[in-house]
Amino acid sequence: MRVLFIHQNCPGQYRYLSRFVASKPGNRAVFITQTGKPDVPGVTKFEYQPKREPSPETHYYIRNFEAGILNGQGVARTALTLKNKGFKPDIVCAHPGWGESLYIKDIYPDVPLLNYCEFYYQTAGADVGFDPENPAKLDDQARVRTRNALHLLSIEGCDQGISPTEWQRAQFPEVYQDKIEVIHDGINAEAACPNADATFALPGGRSLGRNDEVVTYVARNLEPYRGFPTFMRAVAEVCSRRPNCHFLIVGGDGVSYGRRLPSGQTYRQKMLSEVKIDPERVHFLGKVPYARFINVLQVSSAHVYLSYPFVLSWSMLEAMAAGCLVIGSDTAPVTEVVTEGKNGLLADFFAPTAIADRIDEVLNHKNRLEALRVQARKTVLDRYALGDCLRRQVAMMEDLCNGKRRGGEKAGDPKENGKKAEAGKEAVASKGAGKKAKTGKSTRQPRAAKPQAARQRKKKK
Repeated sequence: MRVLFIHQNCPGQYRYLSRFVASKPGNRAVFITQTGKPDVPGVTKFEYQPKREPSPETHYYIRNFEAGILNGQGVARTALTLKNKGFKPDIVCAHPGWGESLYIKDIYPDVPLLNYCEFYYQTAGADVGFDPENPAKLDDQARVRTRNALHLLSIEGCDQGISPTEWQRAQFPEVYQDKIEVIHDGINAEAACPNADATFALPGGRSLGRNDEVVTYVARNLEPYRGFPTFMRAVAEVCSRRPNCHFLIVGGDGVSYGRRLPSGQTYRQKMLSEVKIDPERVHFLGKVPYARFINVLQVSSAHVYLSYPFVLSWSMLEAMAAGCLVIGSDTAPVTEVVTEGKNGLLADFFAPTAIADRIDEVLNHKNRLEALRVQARKTVLDRYALGDCLRRQVAMMEDLCNGKRRGGEKAGDPKENGKKAEAGKEAVASKGAGKKAKTGKSTRQPRAAKPQAARQRKKKK
């Protein structure tokens, strides 16, 4: 099987899949990405760069769209060069979030395109407007609605989509949800595993182990989308309650999602100016190598994972695989994985005192709650184990290569794609005419986010 992977930040979500495909005899894996990205063993990498940045004169609602077009053109030029040299893939696997797969069907029209459907934005009910500290304005809603133009073109143009969680799939318009299959990228539970003898060496020389009180928190960047302000307020409370508790905080000072603070201030700086903590026990580790990240998880007494209703982080599942007792926010898609009292604990995203109470509960009853750690790892092994997820992904890819599309449509057939588009238009037209959809309502759990915000606002009054 010849597979063309496309992702502007190689390897991205294809970290495991691209290597797995390349490792099988007779396969060839090729990757198109932007310049300066890491190599993947066994994978041939081709780099591109968009010819220019989006124009500053472009309306800011559509700058991302213009950037997507420029990325799509860059990928198309690179793919055309490959095609002229004789390379034709059996399937293309692409993350469409940056527009890179927009024109790949114009280069390889009869090759099935499998898009990674990570997120479709909502103007309400998901991440936008979720946090009362960052309320959504009409301008934000209009910008987000416009941003989906790129995602609509991408889901319409691909043969099939794949999404890591049911909730992320459910954010896409209902007319396209049957086109998307839910298969997680996979968690390496052999690497992320419990180790009762693990110790973690602090920069000052002290070591922490499983007998110490250690609260852990991990995010790509320390920012509101991952509940960092709430977490720091909980840290301040636990610091005052428990003089021997240490906090290991992993993450950079950038912003991956949402708003940046003015004048280059970081959210870490902002929160440290607001809360009182013990700097001798609160350890900001920055971004760490993967092995050290696993080491952090292995000494954790309680692991806090908070998130807006948004994409689910690998780190939460890796924490569960490592046997952490996860205290998660009562938000989707966290609740798709963590069940209160079964494989972890849940708390209101906006309630630092409630989170501090849950940390106390864990630290006061380590033995009694040990079963939750066991079940957390079992959840990952049963539902997200890397080997199983890779086999399911490859089986889906092979079906597409053989002309079988999940949901009954033939892969790579422009006529069938056209029929799907017409069906979508009819469905949208019927909704616009005031007719009730017959397909039933989509179960969008983040609608529950509104009562949370309302409860918090009520507390503040």
